Amino acid sequence: MPDISPIRAAYPVTRMRRMRRDDFSRRMMRETRLSPDDFIYPVFVLEGQGEREPVPSMPGIERLSIDLLVEEARAIVALGIPAMALFPVTPMEAKSLDAREAFNANGLAQRAVKALKDAVPELGIVTDVALDPFTTHGQDGLIDDSGYVMNDETVDVLVKQAVSHAEAGADIVAPSDMMDGRIGEVRAALEAAGHIHTRILAYSAKYASSFYGPFRDAVGSSANLGGGDKYSYQMDPANSDEALHEVGLDLAEGADMVMVKPGMPYLDIVRRVKDQFGAPTFVYQVSGEYAMLKAASQNGWLNEQAVVLESLTSIKRAGADGILTYYAKQAALWLNG
Repeated sequence: MPDISPIRAAYPVTRMRRMRRDDFSRRMMRETRLSPDDFIYPVFVLEGQGEREPVPSMPGIERLSIDLLVEEARAIVALGIPAMALFPVTPMEAKSLDAREAFNANGLAQRAVKALKDAVPELGIVTDVALDPFTTHGQDGLIDDSGYVMNDETVDVLVKQAVSHAEAGADIVAPSDMMDGRIGEVRAALEAAGHIHTRILAYSAKYASSFYGPFRDAVGSSANLGGGDKYSYQMDPANSDEALHEVGLDLAEGADMVMVKPGMPYLDIVRRVKDQFGAPTFVYQVSGEYAMLKAASQNGWLNEQAVVLESLTSIKRAGADGILTYYAKQAALWLNG
């Protein structure tokens, strides 16, 4: 932060409220500006045709079949939102201990990518590289006999998954698993397969947060996870320096962008990451954040438009270059007037 102490004279020569008096002068000195360009819209895709399922813990959010997802994609392109992030809802019968459905070339995520790129080629498509939607136990990786998530064996599957997404046409693969070394392995595999333009958005500082509950309901991994947790691979919410180590490693391994997740409870991490590395930094305003804002608004306790735009502005002000938010579509409508 710059030292601003010598810039201003003392009151009453300096009256800070002068510039706040009128709308025009407030607009002239506004430091942070929010636009639809800042958003990535996370969506849940399911099997079938003409299928639409509400997510009870996320009012206003629905799981959509591919045909309806294409319609949604056209709508967000018209609003100026540059990218969509896909999260598949895997049928129970397709889940397994080895998560082999994750890299099925004809899998749900892969088919969704192809359909979206055919219909709206200008829309950036981000795919989630993680195994929790595909495992019978709901963990983000393969487990040993004790239930511990194995690192290197999991990375082998993640690499296959990432390459299958790139082959389907994904613009950005986003490993969200928090396994050690997976960014380097994914980058090497993409290069070897000729996918030199496929970008990697690394979930570098993903915390073992209690704000993920509604998301797990949405993708159907909550019941599989049961009473389990992800403390052995996601980060301790009490740690800050560790996040810088994680981000530095991922950038060194070939990440094009890094992610901090969740959003508002971790804005101090966002600021540190941006100041330290200056790399493209993204934030995920997660399902629990959405659910809180939506519930309070529905109960009349908060003005939804005001608090949503304020929360998104605060994330960008902290240093985020982009925000994954379930409010992307609605916020773009508000911003576009």
